[in-house]
Order: sequence, then C-alpha cells, then structure tokens
Amino acid sequence: MLIENLKLFLLIVEKGGLAAAGREIGLSPASVTDRLAALETHYGARLLTRTTRAINLTDEGSELVIGARRILAETEETEARIRLGVEKISGTIHISVPSDLGRNQIVALLDRFIEKNPEITIDLTLTDGYVDMVGQGIDLALRFGDLSDSSMKSRRLGSNSRLVCASPDYLKRNGTPLHPDDLAHHNCLIMRFGSHTDQDWTFRVDGQKHARRVYGNRIANDGSLIREWCLKGYGVALKSEWDVRTDLNAGNLVEVLDEFVPEPTALQMVYPAGAVQPRRVRALMDFVSEFLE
Repeated sequence: MLIENLKLFLLIVEKGGLAAAGREIGLSPASVTDRLAALETHYGARLLTRTTRAINLTDEGSELVIGARRILAETEETEARIRLGVEKISGTIHISVPSDLGRNQIVALLDRFIEKNPEITIDLTLTDGYVDMVGQGIDLALRFGDLSDSSMKSRRLGSNSRLVCASPDYLKRNGTPLHPDDLAHHNCLIMRFGSHTDQDWTFRVDGQKHARRVYGNRIANDGSLIREWCLKGYGVALKSEWDVRTDLNAGNLVEVLDEFVPEPTALQMVYPAGAVQPRRVRALMDFVSEFLE
C-alpha cells in the first residue's frame, strides 16, 4: 500500500490538488485525504500545506518527492527486469524539449529510440517556457544556455549560437541590417518566455556585449511559430542555430549581423540532482548524446 500511496502523493503534486488527483484515478476526495493522512502518519511529518486555492510542499514533502520518484523508478525497473529480462527496458520517460528543437531534431530521435525499445512510452512536453521538473515529474529536459538551478544536474550536448536571420524575400523588401542599431528600423519577431518578453537582443560590438531593444508586431511563446513567421517573410528573428540550420543550408533563411554574434552557449540535458535516473532514462540520455554531441 505504501507504493500506491507514494504514487498518489506524486499525482497530487503533479495535478496541483487532491481533488484533481482523485479524479485522475477515480478516487473520492475523502479517500485521497485518508491516504495522504496515512502517508503522513507513516513518515511522521506533514507533507503538504493546503489553502482554498493551492497546495504547497513542506520541506519534508519536497524531500519525499525526490525519494518517492527514486523508489518508484527502482521498483518499476526491478519489475521490468524480472518480466522482460535484463536486456530490455520499459516504462514511461517524461521529457521536456524546446518546441522548435523538439519538432525539428528530437522527435525523430525519440521515434528511433522507441523502435529500438518498443516497451518504452515517451511522454513529451514541447515548451519554450519554464518547467517545474520535480513538480511535473519530468525525468529529463533539453535546454539552451547555462544551468542556473542548483537543484539540477546537467550533461552538455554541444554548443549553440543564437543568430539573427530573415527570409530572402524580407531582406529584398526591407534591406539588410548591417549593424545591430539597424534593427530599430526592422520588424523583429519576438519570443516570450512565460511573462518575460525577449526584446533585448545581445550582440558583441567592439569586443563588448551590448543589448539592443527590438520591436515588432508579432510576439509568441512558441519558437516554432517564430521560425514559421520568419520563413514567411514577416520579420527578423533571433533563433538558436540548432533550430534554423536546415533553413540556412537550404537558402530559405539568411543569417545577418553574423560578425556581431556573441559567444556560443550550451545545449544541455538537465535532470533532477537528487534523483537516481532509471535505466530507461540513462539509455535515452546516451542515445540522444550519441547524435547531438
């Protein structure tokens, strides 16, 4: 029963409430409350604080999230090894990837991984915004840039440059910017990350980093849509090289201001620091690394 209560506890955290977790698995609110109380009695600690609008993890609850994921992963892996043999892996891998990178690069790799490991289920989240990996049960995420969250570990896949590009048609109609200051006269396609609008584009000018504020009539929180708008000639975009490499090689997009591009950052695999990665997750990490490093 402890294993089932741990599963329920993680579901409560993932869904953000007891009632939502109960609906997910067909339990009444009273049953969910009783089983959470039993879990708190077992560990001798309060795991959640509840208000009318939200639940919050206590310090003990946060520790249990990490421990429960480890316990359940090890239990599932043991069962799989007994049922399927040591050569096969099974179970669900929850992975989060930036939208454009996911559609253009990662989905094809995941398809190949599933072909090689048919007992695996991939639960993919495509998003360019912040993801609470622990709260949402994400095993692995791919992210651009340096790691700032000390509760996460990372594995570097390669370098990534953010470059400015536009379609040949747009440049023919509007001219080619030759200096970052010229962007003031161009329609820029702007990404929004959560509540943050990325209007300050960074360049290297005379050996120093400088930010230039840009403006445009199209803003979106989806990198794939920004790329689509750029291909259609609606404006100038700041994109990761990984996302537009094929478009640049095909001549569908043209890089501009290349002499002002700052130093590359990293493309990284990120995962919770306190969690023991199941064998299936480690296998996917190695598989992705083989093609992207």
